[in-house]
Amino acid sequence: MTHVVVIGCGIVGATIAYELSQIPQLTVTVLDQQPPGQASTGAALGVLMGAISHKTKGRAWQMRETSIKRYETLIPELENITGRSILFNRQGILMLCFVGEDLQKWEEVINIRKTQGWHLQQLDVAQIQSHYPQINCENIIAAIYSPQDRQVDPTALTLALVDAAEHNGVNFQFGVKVEAFQTVNTTETQRICPQLFTTAGEINVDWIIIAAGLGTTPILPTENHQKSINIRPVLGQAVQLKLSQPLGELEPVITGDDVHIVPLGNAEYWVGATVEFPGNDDHIVVDQTQINPVLEGAIRLCPALSEATIIRQWSGLRPRPDGKPAPIIEYLSGYENILLATGHYRNGVLLAPATAETIRKMIVKKLGI
Repeated sequence: MTHVVVIGCGIVGATIAYELSQIPQLTVTVLDQQPPGQASTGAALGVLMGAISHKTKGRAWQMRETSIKRYETLIPELENITGRSILFNRQGILMLCFVGEDLQKWEEVINIRKTQGWHLQQLDVAQIQSHYPQINCENIIAAIYSPQDRQVDPTALTLALVDAAEHNGVNFQFGVKVEAFQTVNTTETQRICPQLFTTAGEINVDWIIIAAGLGTTPILPTENHQKSINIRPVLGQAVQLKLSQPLGELEPVITGDDVHIVPLGNAEYWVGATVEFPGNDDHIVVDQTQINPVLEGAIRLCPALSEATIIRQWSGLRPRPDGKPAPIIEYLSGYENILLATGHYRNGVLLAPATAETIRKMIVKKLGI
């Protein structure tokens, strides 16, 4: 058996573990200092902006398309295996367009999506007011509706992935920290890591997959690699609201001005956005008042939210690669058996299935299985 160790059990690491658990020739272990679905995953809103993205070609689009398609089978698959219920909003995403926005670009995207087999619809102001009376159309000139995009509860999804992977034999070790990598040179420029040193002891490995988000850079094997793979934090904040009644009969995710309004059912909503980038020292002080402009922006879009009760408020850091496009899915330079699957920035939940598929193909190809 080939032993694969996945470091990190957010949404990306958990999805990789589940996909690899379906390969009989592999034994999979997952390590994380925290319980599953913490850190970036626990702070995410799970808005899956695939078809409604401006990305139309190359890796950026291919990964989105792969993930959106996989989610349609993955959610019922996990619910069937685990008996868990996973919040999965199938009412699509409504993106609002404001005064000054170039609608010609959206028309081009709509036409491209049609050739790719995806449907986007442009709504004028009268159609928005008719279908979504909860929206304040002041300064809005149009909206783009994507019926095939989705939203999922990231924490519930991660826990279901862990359960399903355990069902398939994956060994999860939480509260375990990776302290060092043993390395052996195979050529002048290449090496392998046959063993990990952790707070729970030594682990013999054949493959290592680092899916640790912001925890990636500190654990990389050498100082040189710590400098070449630099993942920086970006703060996002969110709030959960409760109304006396739903905003409207139709409840897609509403997004505009980088603010997401996510319906949860029972007249409850998540509202959130990425609000703050760090200084040069990567230090971010969480300012609870930063959520105020986000909440104000949501109320401008849907005035009825002004009557909502705040149930809880939270924040989290997104892992953004410095000097490299997100995400990083590749071999760690100089290592034959260490793969990186990290730095997904704001798209970890969206791109987790495609990331897992990419990692799976890389390992299967190398092993010839």
